[in-house]
Amino acid sequence: MTIAVKYFARYREALGCDHEEVEGDFATIEALRLCLVQRGGYQVLTEANLMCARNEELCKLDEPLVNGDEVAFFPPVTGG
Repeated sequence: MTIAVKYFARYREALGCDHEEVEGDFATIEALRLCLVQRGGYQVLTEANLMCARNEELCKLDEPLVNGDEVAFFPPVTGG
């Protein structure tokens, strides 16, 4: 399966890219995240408050994935 992955805010800065396509068999966003972390250089994705979205809808890491999904990772949003 192919998953389009986008990185926002300081995650984009830390990784030096704003998107990539990842090939693999990922049942959930958590499985995708773990794969990225294991590749090395993705430690920013281990943060406890990591937020994610699947196909532009906020979700949790246990969200299931299917071929062609788009996943976004971003830090918590704060406002005032």
